[in-house]
Amino acid sequence: MASVKVMNSIEAMVGRHPELQNCVAEVGAAHEVLLNCFTNGNKLLLCGNGGSCSDCEHIAGELVKSFERERPLNKELAEKLGPELAANLHGSLPAIPLPSFTAFHTAFANDDRPEFAFAQQVLGMGKPDDVLLAISTSGNSANVLHAVKTANATGLKTIGLTGESGGQLASLCEITILAPATKVARIQELHLPIYHALCQALEDSIFG
Repeated sequence: MASVKVMNSIEAMVGRHPELQNCVAEVGAAHEVLLNCFTNGNKLLLCGNGGSCSDCEHIAGELVKSFERERPLNKELAEKLGPELAANLHGSLPAIPLPSFTAFHTAFANDDRPEFAFAQQVLGMGKPDDVLLAISTSGNSANVLHAVKTANATGLKTIGLTGESGGQLASLCEITILAPATKVARIQELHLPIYHALCQALEDSIFG
């Protein structure tokens, strides 16, 4: 049943944005990697710059709280929390937007080379079988590439989200979703329906 729901989410994405038809296989593969991550008790790390930084926050927000459906807590946890907490909390998927660590980033930029900041966070917070979702419209952002290389070296799964050229990111990530556009603004516009489809598919698979 979950696979039907997943395909519904992806088909809806393509229905609204037909140009994303060529991304279907990669979105499905990314869903499988993230589903395995969350169901096995692992977490998602996200990194990106500028608009992609905002996308990291957006994706994390959709995963940590409910997105399109109710996410009831399991009975045992609900009983431990008590009725007030249980009634007001959502089933949650652990997702950490790395750009949000403002104090860390300002300290690292002051003391070290800022292009290695995301890599330092991956080293500190990532564990084998966690997932790093790396977003770069060019596929060539140095700090994002360093983070992916660190993730690969330390046993994380890696997913890239970029534009149609792929840049260096495409050869570094296990899965790379290439939005079919070359201009930054258009790539960012297409990233939104891609990650919304992913978030909805994950929510349906885990909480449906």
